[in-house]
Amino acid sequence: MYYDAAEGLSRLEIERLQLKRLKTTLKQAAKSPFYAQRFKECSVDPEAVTSLDDVKRLPFTTKQDLRDSYPDKLLALPQSEMVRMHVSSGTTGTPTVIYHTKNDLDWWASLMARCMHMVGLRKDDVFQNMSGYGLFTGGLGIHCGAEKLGCLTIPAGAGNSHRQIKLLMDFKVTGIHIIPSYALYLSTVFAEMGVDPRTLPLRVALVGAEPYTEETRRRLEALYDMKCYNSYGLSEMNGPGVAFECREQHGMHVWEDAYLPEIVDPATGEPVPDGELGELVMTSLGREGMPIIRYRTRDMTRFLPGTCPCGREHRRLDRLQGRCDDMMIVKGCNIFPMQIERILMAMPEVGQNYLIMLERDGFIDNLRVKVEIRDEYFVEDMRQLAALQKRIVARLRDEILVTPKVELVERNSLPKSEGKATRVIDNREKGA
Repeated sequence: MYYDAAEGLSRLEIERLQLKRLKTTLKQAAKSPFYAQRFKECSVDPEAVTSLDDVKRLPFTTKQDLRDSYPDKLLALPQSEMVRMHVSSGTTGTPTVIYHTKNDLDWWASLMARCMHMVGLRKDDVFQNMSGYGLFTGGLGIHCGAEKLGCLTIPAGAGNSHRQIKLLMDFKVTGIHIIPSYALYLSTVFAEMGVDPRTLPLRVALVGAEPYTEETRRRLEALYDMKCYNSYGLSEMNGPGVAFECREQHGMHVWEDAYLPEIVDPATGEPVPDGELGELVMTSLGREGMPIIRYRTRDMTRFLPGTCPCGREHRRLDRLQGRCDDMMIVKGCNIFPMQIERILMAMPEVGQNYLIMLERDGFIDNLRVKVEIRDEYFVEDMRQLAALQKRIVARLRDEILVTPKVELVERNSLPKSEGKATRVIDNREKGA
C-alpha cells in the first residue's frame, strides 16, 4: 500500500519528472543572488539543460558556500514569503541558514509522512519523538510528518530518560524516533529501573541522525523487540525524509520525485558506478524558497544495484559509512569509525558504549579503543579478560589492518550522552 502516487512511479516516470523539475529548479535558483552569480561565473545556462546527464555540467555547492552566503544570499524569493528557518553552526562558528515557504513545509511533511507510512505507521499509532526541537531539523521535520499521517504525536524532545520511559509506558507508544547511541543508552536506564522494554507495545523505531552499523540495529531490535528502520536526511535538503528504508530493510529509498542524487569520487568529483562507495551529492527538486544545486554532503555511501523486492523503483542508498572528513588515517590505513563499531557490536561480551582514541608516540600514530564489557563477562579471572581482549584485538586488526590497543572497562565507566555520542577523540595534536 502506497501513501501517494509518486511512491509507485516507474523508473521512466521518475526520470521524466526529475528532468521537468530540474529545469524548473534551475530557473528558480537563478533568482537568488548566489546562483545568479555562480551560473554567470561558470557560464551555466539553465535553458541548456535537456537531459539528466547534463547535471554533471553544473557547479557543486558546498557547506562553505552556504556559510559565505549567510544570511540570505541563497533566497530565491523575498524573505516575506518565508515562514520558517533552520540554522546549524559548523566548526568555524559561522552558521548556515535554510529557509522554507509554506509550500516547502507542506511538501516536506508529506515526504516524511510517506516514509512513516512505508514502514507501517498509521493514523491509530502513538508516536513519541525523542529528538531535539528548535533550530535542529530532526525534531520538527519528523513531528510534522507524524501529524500529517494522523498519529497521536508526543513531542518529548531529547534527554530526560526517566520521563521518556514514563511517557512510553503511560501512553502505550507504538512508534518512536530516536538516535542509535541514545537508544543503546536508554536500554541501560530501563535495566536500572527494572523494566524490560520488550514488554512495551513498541513496534517501530525511526533511527538516524548519526551513522551506525547493522550490528547495532540487530542489537537494538533484540533489546526492544521492535523493528528499526534506517533514515537519512540533512538540513540542506529539508532535514529528515530524504531517504528511508522500506520493510525489506535493505537500503534506503531516495524520494527521487523530490531529490536528484549522485554518487561521486570525493577527490575528483566524477561519478562512480553503482555499487561503488563515494560521496553523496544532492539537488533539491521543487523547493521554491531556497533551492540547492549539487550539494556536496560529505556523506559516504553507494547506490545499491538492482530492484527492491518491495516494488518501489526509487533508487536505494546503502547505509552511511561515515563522512569524508570522519575517515582516520593510522599507519597509512584508511579507517572509518563504523568499521570498529561493526566488530564490537557483533560481540555478545561488549556492552553499549565504546571510545576510539587517536594518540601519537613520537612520530608514530596509535589507535586505542576503550570498550565497556557486560557485567557477566567482567570477571576477576584475568585470564578470561586477557583472552577476550586478544580476541577483540584480532577481530579489529582483521577489519582495519592496524593492530589497536584495546582496553576493557566496566559498564558505565565511559562518558555517556543523551544526545549524539562522542565516539572518537583525536589527541595526536596534543602530543598525548
